[in-house]
Amino acid sequence: MVSYKIALNFEDGVTRFVECGENEKVLDAAFRNRVNLPMDCSDGVCGTCKCRAESGTYDLGDDFIDDALTADEARQGLVLTCQMKPSSDCVIAVPATSAACKTGHQTFEATVTRIVPHNDAAYVVELDVDDPASAAAFLPGQYVNIAVPQSGQTRSYSFSSAPGDARVSFLIKTIPGGLMSSWLAKASAGERLQLTGPLGSFYLREVQRPLLLLAGGTGLAPFLSMLEELARAACKEKIHLVYGVTRDLDLVLIDQIAAFRERLPSFSFTTVVADAASGHPRKGWVTQHMPQDGLLDGEFDTYLCGPPPMVEAVRRYFDEKGLKPRSFHYEKFTPNASAREAA
Repeated sequence: MVSYKIALNFEDGVTRFVECGENEKVLDAAFRNRVNLPMDCSDGVCGTCKCRAESGTYDLGDDFIDDALTADEARQGLVLTCQMKPSSDCVIAVPATSAACKTGHQTFEATVTRIVPHNDAAYVVELDVDDPASAAAFLPGQYVNIAVPQSGQTRSYSFSSAPGDARVSFLIKTIPGGLMSSWLAKASAGERLQLTGPLGSFYLREVQRPLLLLAGGTGLAPFLSMLEELARAACKEKIHLVYGVTRDLDLVLIDQIAAFRERLPSFSFTTVVADAASGHPRKGWVTQHMPQDGLLDGEFDTYLCGPPPMVEAVRRYFDEKGLKPRSFHYEKFTPNASAREAA
């Protein structure tokens, strides 16, 4: 039997995945998976179940009335989940919290398989998840909360691996005295961890135009996940990554980034180091090294992940230059944070 994976993204950043049959309506599939999406009539009359389809193909049929969903709304990607039958995997934004839909965070267990330090800047942490389906169920760019053993606290980290990988990975900043950093310095393969997620509204949307990706430090992690997804899809749009760090030693996984040029002919990247004493050929800030190949001359989408000052600096740069990305998705993070701010 053919089925499709439907990602339901709620207002509070929680994402739930449900399997929807080929001729099944999304509302019915959600209820079957104990997710109570907003609804009233379920007949295409009231419009209570209206959501936004952010990617995927589907059929809405013609059994609903214009008062519930106008033709203009349908052209803008709005759907009635009580009528929507998918014909591919889909991502749907639900205008309600997960709690209001009687669902919430998913928690799963994993085993540490490898911890690789990169200079004194970061760790790459690889995990095998007990339930492989849990490891595959996220959108490229999203994060999980990882419980730090014996601490009672969690820390938030973006997947650097792509959805569908048998093993998940994370790029974690080394923070002297930090809770997770201190644990990783002593941990070894075989340790057990508990993860909660996926979470976050910072994720790769359907690609329809060139992409500008801006990473600050370990904000590189979600872009590694996105680039792998784009490579697997053989994306033809122009993609440029600007990767900015504070010190030379903070530039990590450059070989992994460079390898995408073989799989994505339209991909290019620039590295930037802020330290004025650096010997790196490009010093300064990300905003001083934006692409000069015409990408910013037309319509483009921007994804930005970095510390709050970087996010604000980029927003000011766009305003001062009169640049208006068709869409601008960003995620702010701070060291030791247990939550993230995304838009």
